[in-house]
Amino acid sequence: MVQKESALKSFISTIPKNIFAGFVVSLIALPLGLGLAIASEAPPVAGIISSVVGGVLVAILGGSNVTITGPGNGLVVVLLGAITTLAGGDLHQGYLFTLAAIVFAGVLMLILGFLRMGSLSDFFPSSAIQGMLAAIGIGILAKQFHVMFGYITIKGSTIELLYEIPFTVYHFFVDTHNNYIAGIEGIMSLFIMVFYSKIRNRYFQLIPAPMWIVMLAVGLAYHYEYFLQQEYPVDKSLLINIPDNIVQSLAFPDFSNIFSIKFINVVLAITLISSIESLLSIKAVDKLDPQRRRSNINKDLKALGIATTISGFLGGLNVVTVIARSSVAANNGATNRSGNFFHAFFLVIFILLFQDQLCKIPLPALSAILVYTGFKLANPSNIAKVFKIGGEQLIIFMTTLLATIFFNLIIGIFSGIFITFIIHVILNKNFTLFTRNLLKPNVLMYKEDDEKNNYYVSVVNFCTFLNYSKLKAKLDQIPENEDVILDFSRCSFVDHTVMENVNDYINTFTSKGGHFEVIGLDLHGSHSEHPFALRRISATKRLASKNLTKRQKAIKNISEAFHYNYRAIQKKPFLFLENYGFFKSKNISRIKNVLSNKDTAVFDVIYTEGEFIAKQVVRSTMMHIKVNRDIPSFILDRDGLFEYIYHLAGYEDIRIKNHQDFSKRFYLSGNETKAIEELFNDELVLFFESNTYYHIEASKNGLLIVYKERLASVKEIKAMTDFGVRLQKIINQ
Repeated sequence: MVQKESALKSFISTIPKNIFAGFVVSLIALPLGLGLAIASEAPPVAGIISSVVGGVLVAILGGSNVTITGPGNGLVVVLLGAITTLAGGDLHQGYLFTLAAIVFAGVLMLILGFLRMGSLSDFFPSSAIQGMLAAIGIGILAKQFHVMFGYITIKGSTIELLYEIPFTVYHFFVDTHNNYIAGIEGIMSLFIMVFYSKIRNRYFQLIPAPMWIVMLAVGLAYHYEYFLQQEYPVDKSLLINIPDNIVQSLAFPDFSNIFSIKFINVVLAITLISSIESLLSIKAVDKLDPQRRRSNINKDLKALGIATTISGFLGGLNVVTVIARSSVAANNGATNRSGNFFHAFFLVIFILLFQDQLCKIPLPALSAILVYTGFKLANPSNIAKVFKIGGEQLIIFMTTLLATIFFNLIIGIFSGIFITFIIHVILNKNFTLFTRNLLKPNVLMYKEDDEKNNYYVSVVNFCTFLNYSKLKAKLDQIPENEDVILDFSRCSFVDHTVMENVNDYINTFTSKGGHFEVIGLDLHGSHSEHPFALRRISATKRLASKNLTKRQKAIKNISEAFHYNYRAIQKKPFLFLENYGFFKSKNISRIKNVLSNKDTAVFDVIYTEGEFIAKQVVRSTMMHIKVNRDIPSFILDRDGLFEYIYHLAGYEDIRIKNHQDFSKRFYLSGNETKAIEELFNDELVLFFESNTYYHIEASKNGLLIVYKERLASVKEIKAMTDFGVRLQKIINQ
């Protein structure tokens, strides 16, 4: 009861912040909602209906925290195609058919939510999604660029519209036409969008760029009307048309065409793009949440489905989670879903009180906002960014982009998935790696039973967009303030999508006070130095040594800070390791990541034990230290860990006098009992009792320190190095 009262008080105390955030977002959502509806050939008010219905219902029923909902950029191309083709060119009837498709898409999204398909977005390769978004941006830009100059009659495919752009610019400046002033407003609006962020004035920045455009457009109309006493020189066909009675003018869906192939394709396209856009936006907004809360994606998907269905019944567009408006809400103090509700509330106020003013806004001004949005989605710099990750990612990106432009969004995204899979098979030269292991469990997670209590997650076989959801399901179970070690050493291939998503986990755990570290990629090669580049075990040693992993770079930084030498690959084997009992029945195959000076070496070692079907490959991090005095050979381990094996080998547990607790906790063995008892004085015993447990072996070459039969994290390497240096000082005394 007390907890509920505290939560209620906290909610009430944050209402002023959320009201302000909702108001700021509404200033952006108003022109964008109108513009997106117009760009889709739908009535302008359809965009506002979508924002209001989504804002109210998702705020009440959703599972996210600071997201904003409404019409999205990604659906403009789909809705435009549906409205213009479903009724053979009859835009009004096409709009009614499209509303029916929106209703069905909402029902499908609701079903996806109940089926817990929120992980759907993880199935799509990152580069394919970027290619799809770029294609959507090009489609928006191609259509709206001509409207921005006042030409609303230019029609055609995306390629045809792009081809016409130079002619539109030429005719605008050469041939004066009736809508010249509207075109000038469009150009001015584009300049506002481009240079808004470069104006460093806090008062100017209080008003978002889209609202400046609305204010200037309405102000110019009043200037002509009241100061110049002239009719506004913009044709009515280029002005927003909002009906006087919105309720009576609501359009309702027509379900008479639901069995046609075109209709079914539109439903699937709306569902697919709405789900992807929303799920990606939710994941992105979670990173902006100051409290770093995780959204309940499946609950949000159900809420979006209900909102989309009701919006379609009322004549509105589909409802999606939108990243741009959500980021504005988060940056302006939104703390919960009430910010979404208040954004919808202010939109209703604007429509009711400022209807006459909104009808004075020319379409070119709103089109400029969409042209800028389209350019941001299809920014040429994205190509360079994708290429830096890897040449294969550019192929995936361009395949998805071109297939989307020349065909449609569904063909585009599935082309991206197909080409990604083909590239993965070619790179690994192994088709069965994926087909044989796709349905197998490949993720093991447990909490290590020691004083550090790390969560250890190991992935085997491969980890790509095809099976990333298995890894994600495990990682989502771990509290974000804990320490996690993710081991890919038994995984032969990790793709770009997984690398990118894992980086998100690293950032989230760091922000919540936890620690998330990836190990086991040091043997994997990549074709670029980008941290998100795919990694494959079959790559050449040259690639593996040239493009260092994040862990290797951290180890190299340790070497520089402590004046050690660092070698990514040890070409000559450490022959002295063969003198230790630990390696008597093991075969060393490779040594990597060596931190060393004249007396100390910390390194990763790969070795095998057992033969034939019992053969096992083990990767471990060890430390070797030299001592400047003769010491007896001994083995020190946790009591009970290898005690049975040592007894079989003829070793006896040596008890240290006056240190019964030490003798109970540790297993100490060796042939020179008296010398060992003399070596283990009070200071050395106290050192071992008060520090982390390690397996330690002593020989004439020095001491071998082994932590676990896995690679150590950077944090553990630092601890091991510190332990070894201090132990060396004590023994050298």
